[in-house]
Amino acid sequence: MTGKARGRVPVVTEADIRRVTRALLAEHGPDSVTLRAIARELGVTAPALYRHYSSREELIERMRVEFCADLAEYLSTEIEPLPDDGAAQFLAICRGFRHWALANPREFTLVFASPTSERSMMHRFDEPFGRIFLAAAGRLLANFEIATPPGETIPAALREDLIGFQTELLAMLSESGQKFPAEKLDLGVTYLMVQIWVRLFGHVTLEVFGNYPIPLEDPEVMFDAMLADLARTTGFAG
Repeated sequence: MTGKARGRVPVVTEADIRRVTRALLAEHGPDSVTLRAIARELGVTAPALYRHYSSREELIERMRVEFCADLAEYLSTEIEPLPDDGAAQFLAICRGFRHWALANPREFTLVFASPTSERSMMHRFDEPFGRIFLAAAGRLLANFEIATPPGETIPAALREDLIGFQTELLAMLSESGQKFPAEKLDLGVTYLMVQIWVRLFGHVTLEVFGNYPIPLEDPEVMFDAMLADLARTTGFAG
């Protein structure tokens, strides 16, 4: 007498896990991504996933890296047809960042606004999309007389933090071999880079999360006005 044949356990690949993770994230947000939920979608038990990921945190970090690569690829596509013009490319990257965030709000949340993926600005610049920003910023510094805040106007309470960031950024640029005029990265330029990121990230975050302070029929007009103001006050045109 033979025993009852058991059903075969599905073979789960890392690609399967990432596919289901992306689907859960897109439909329900980061909180829905658990190993138990993924296992349920794949028809296996949660321990079967430990062959690929030791924890939810490891999986989330893997997805964060993947989304960063997606963003970098998108930005590269945006600037590929443009001439070798630092201003045009920098503004296109800023617009591309906004477009990607609005088209992928869950992914944006995981990468930029999730407690599980906290990253300093320094770490952002050391990632694929951050290096694209830096390359465009380097072309701006090389080709334009950028209007930076005089050293004496930088708030004293910020100087130590800015010097630390400047030191780390210079070290990263040296190790990466990026074409960036490091000799121009004084404290004023460092301060300006932080301010630009704050303005860009702040606008995009408010828009993605629906927290803009007033109703706007076309928020892109406000975004473009902000970019035009950046171009005017820093000394480049786009």
